Amino acid sequence: MIFGGIFDIQGKKKRLEELEQQIQNPEIWNKHGEMQKINKEKVLLEKSVLDWEGLHQKVEDNEVLLEMAVEEKDETSFEEVRRELSSMHAVIKDLELKTLLSGESDPNSSYLSINSGAGGTEACDWAQMLYRMYTRYAEKHGYRVEILEMTEGEGAGIKSVTMLIEGPYAYGHLKAESGVHRLVRISPFDSNARRHTSFASVFAWPEVDDEIQIDIKTEDLRIDTYRSGGAGGQHVNRTDSAVRITHLPTNVVVQCQSERSQISNREKAFKMLRAALYEREMEKRRQEKEALDGTKAENEWGSQIRSYVLHPYKMVKDLRTETESGTPDRVLDGDLDEFIESYLKQQATGGV
Repeated sequence: MIFGGIFDIQGKKKRLEELEQQIQNPEIWNKHGEMQKINKEKVLLEKSVLDWEGLHQKVEDNEVLLEMAVEEKDETSFEEVRRELSSMHAVIKDLELKTLLSGESDPNSSYLSINSGAGGTEACDWAQMLYRMYTRYAEKHGYRVEILEMTEGEGAGIKSVTMLIEGPYAYGHLKAESGVHRLVRISPFDSNARRHTSFASVFAWPEVDDEIQIDIKTEDLRIDTYRSGGAGGQHVNRTDSAVRITHLPTNVVVQCQSERSQISNREKAFKMLRAALYEREMEKRRQEKEALDGTKAENEWGSQIRSYVLHPYKMVKDLRTETESGTPDRVLDGDLDEFIESYLKQQATGGV
């Protein structure tokens, strides 16, 4: 079977058989969380297997068509094979990318936060541009976006936003975006049309299953309520429905204002906190392992990862992988696949 070794289809099929056997166990049906987890993995594996089998069938069909085209010197059949090859290339690329997403949390949905850096209105406008970029990226990939918290800038733009981006492998892709993003442009807010540099930080962390146990003590929390601002309508602005939770030992802060009910916002904020603390623990373990291996962990949260230059020339450059694009307008419209794929390939090969 072609590509079998690359995509480990036999391994995926074996795992599917194991999941089917688990589903047959009546005791599993009484464990909602466990059943949900099994079904989620099963759906992802089934799609991978179907994609691969469809690709394999296409290759076999086109081999036959190519042989006929050669024998009969049929140019029309040659053109059909060329079109099919282009289609198959896209499927192979997608399957290849999924082999890079082998982390425990990679298949999960993702939280994504954006915070403007120093620079007032200019930085807030940049944060809003990034917010639009990731929203467009999510739309292009069929992900659902829910705004959990947004704080508007005083003059324009936003100071911060936290989103839940729901869909298969959302975190696996968006983890590549954590870090500081730099914008260089002629400021639309400067009457003298001078060039400005702005910064904003992006952080992605995975949504975690309810079954994962995170020890959160009540005495370690500070819970504040406040009136929501921005999106949400007049009702939320008249009541203290927004919730902010601070985990004192780690200083992790989460906020939610997406719902009109304070109770609903509190539940979502607690879910965000559990996910953030889980990711913090996973990162701690990764750093400890890297220290034992004699390698130095990259601090993506505190480092600049990408520059977006709109003046005096146009270019987007990822400083980790050296990947470049001469069309920043397309990148800012959500065309991030090239940058994300380059990062994932670098990580898979142990690149620095």
